Amino acid sequence: MKTDIPHPRSADSIARRAFLKNILATGAVSILAPSVLLYSADTPAKGKAKKVSKKYKGEKVNLACVGIGNRGEQIIRALHDTGLANIVALCDTDMGAPHTLEILKRFPDIPRFQDFRQMFDKMGAQIEAVSIATPDFSHFPITILAMSLGKHVYVEKPMAHSFLQIELLMAAEKKYKVAAQMGNQGHSEANYFQFKAWSDAGIIRNVTKITAYMNSPRRWHDSSDLAFSKIAGYLPEQSVPDTLDWDCWLATEQYHKYNTGYINGEWRSWYDFGNGALGDWGAHIFDTAHEFLDLGLPSEVEAVKLEGHNHFIFPQASTLAFRFPKRGEKPPLDLTWYDGVKNFPPLPADMGEPVGGTDIPPPSTGTIETKKLPPGKIIYGEGLTFKGGSHSSTLKIIPEARAKDMASCLPEVPVSPSNHFANFLLACKGREKCRSSFAVAGPLCQMMDMGVIAQRLNAKLKFDRTTKQFTNNKLADDLLIGSPPRKGWEQYYAM
Repeated sequence: MKTDIPHPRSADSIARRAFLKNILATGAVSILAPSVLLYSADTPAKGKAKKVSKKYKGEKVNLACVGIGNRGEQIIRALHDTGLANIVALCDTDMGAPHTLEILKRFPDIPRFQDFRQMFDKMGAQIEAVSIATPDFSHFPITILAMSLGKHVYVEKPMAHSFLQIELLMAAEKKYKVAAQMGNQGHSEANYFQFKAWSDAGIIRNVTKITAYMNSPRRWHDSSDLAFSKIAGYLPEQSVPDTLDWDCWLATEQYHKYNTGYINGEWRSWYDFGNGALGDWGAHIFDTAHEFLDLGLPSEVEAVKLEGHNHFIFPQASTLAFRFPKRGEKPPLDLTWYDGVKNFPPLPADMGEPVGGTDIPPPSTGTIETKKLPPGKIIYGEGLTFKGGSHSSTLKIIPEARAKDMASCLPEVPVSPSNHFANFLLACKGREKCRSSFAVAGPLCQMMDMGVIAQRLNAKLKFDRTTKQFTNNKLADDLLIGSPPRKGWEQYYAM
């Protein structure tokens, strides 16, 4: 592809290495002075939470919310509806934009900010926990600053944008000893408890193959108004809306000229800002398999098939192979990921109807098309094969006749004591432990980031699980570090 935009192969490999060497050589540093507050209200918080049940009386958590539109709105509602959260601050870089209005109407008297740094500077003493529902690339600076200040954090999936950022967040969880939950809500529902019970009972055992798929249309597919498949570079500059703090929106990412094709969910299409279909859906499809089969990090990841490979946006379709070595007594396992509207996976002939998801949140635009094949997986174990969906949907043994034969042998599955949002808030009070803590979710997200690197480079990559390095591709190894932070944002890597 002819373009005057640098290919990642020449994208500051030396700068990445120098940056990594520098942060490893330095200890924690003080946060720089925050920038000017652009929008605020000094009125006291008057959250209108539901009446708290006697069981949880006195256990409300003072919660600040960063990212309040689209998925952020859904998360704030879910956290507040538990009756365990008192909303004390709202923060969004595009405060007052149409997608933020619903939450602003619901909490009209809550202090508002456009810059998370100013929010912490002004209200840090009043904040116990923070929800973070911003674009993937900006999770890291908000989350690690909150943790360094002793705040509990609820972060949408994926945890962060790069392998290194995830590594630093896992270390921060240990260092600051705060409750840290990633937002893959199926990890607190029937899917989680069934997989654990069936694994403990040996129903799911000696798994050697998993097929995972998400074949619904994504923003960067040909049907998009922006015709992403034809993009050969970054988008032309447009005027920044008056409501948007573009500098704060970019956070640690290198400077990009503003274009509407980067915001309001379109960021998910770009390697610089998002993690594609895999980063968006992997944590809802194979998260429990990753945890309870002790997958950790793969020893090899391969871009088996890419349609419309592009240096800037995600492919029109991807088939990615993750190969995991033997783990203790567990045999080697291959997990193959399929995305793209026509890139359907091979499925068992006796599979029957696929398993749908009953709690998939609606996207901010469009719909998740599930008529042909809803997102899901096939798990091949010793003596049994399972089909499953996404989020909280449970596994079913296939074929149906085999499921009937096994019905009397299946262990009882515990009922969840709390949904994902209540689990986090109760963890803030020491009543429960986060089910999708960073220690659990981190390796899952790092695995997905490795898949994104294989997509970006269209490569077969070998990985040393001990040193956490790619051994056959220097550029891929550089991309584990991610983009060096913009000037003035370096301190977040040393907290």
